[in-house]
Amino acid sequence: MGGMRAGDVMPSGTVKFFGAGTAACIADLITFPLDTAKVRLQIQGEAQKAEGFTTVKYRGVFGTITTMVRTEGPRSLYNGLVAGLQRQMSFASVRIGLYDSMKQFYTRGTENAGIVTRLMAGCTTGAMAVAFAQPTDVVKVRFQAQVRQLDGERRYNGTIDAYKTIARDEGVRGLWRGCMPNITRNAIVNCAELVTYDTIKELILKYDLMTDNLPCHFTAAFGAGFCTTVVASPVDVVKTRFMNSGSGLYSSAVNCALTMLRNEGPAAFYKGFVPSFLRLGSWNIVMFVTYEQIKRGMTRLVALCSNFTARSGR
Repeated sequence: MGGMRAGDVMPSGTVKFFGAGTAACIADLITFPLDTAKVRLQIQGEAQKAEGFTTVKYRGVFGTITTMVRTEGPRSLYNGLVAGLQRQMSFASVRIGLYDSMKQFYTRGTENAGIVTRLMAGCTTGAMAVAFAQPTDVVKVRFQAQVRQLDGERRYNGTIDAYKTIARDEGVRGLWRGCMPNITRNAIVNCAELVTYDTIKELILKYDLMTDNLPCHFTAAFGAGFCTTVVASPVDVVKTRFMNSGSGLYSSAVNCALTMLRNEGPAAFYKGFVPSFLRLGSWNIVMFVTYEQIKRGMTRLVALCSNFTARSGR
């Protein structure tokens, strides 16, 4: 990310790659219940229409969490956590960890990256990440949307069973269900999230409003979370609906969006906005603050090891 000053040791690509994945997993562990609540709210209108219900089961993020704990138990808030962690380790490592490298690729190694270059870098790493992590995203959403029945029956018995069942019943293509809306969403999310964080942090340091420390990272991450939620919510809702749907419910992501618009109106595209913001805002804060600290810690450790090795070799 931007904001490096003279004399700072630049973290290597490997440090950024593994640091991003680790920080994203930590952020997911803390914010996962908010993400699950968001998914339940996003699919609520779809489930009501399919089952013929008119009553609203979930009301607001905290109401959704309370209802889930009361009817399904506290563990339901972490449905799909294993797939979520698998997703973050493969997904965030690429889209966040390779962002700086992609900026340098587009600027041919220089540090003078304009807004267009940053947007191109964000779109590229976001699309690359989806290609790697789409099956984990599909399984995560399916688990989060899964409601435990009174007889204890579940849609899938475990993460591995989910991968196998989807591949068997829907074909291997089922694991990449919603890939195109997910690429669109993550291109938008990556640009909004990384470019906003990068720009805000750079401006804070440029005008000496703060030093390159935790308050600076917190402020930039909060701004990135809000901007990302506003921009990405419509695509995120369509992605969630389409990935959770069975075969034949929607012919395409566009059909899913049009069906939502026709049956539920424009407001449907911002279903779950509050939990989305709570989740994205808190996720961004935890992830970026942790990522910055991991980068610094790992970079210092690598430097110490290199110095020790050099001295030992004398």
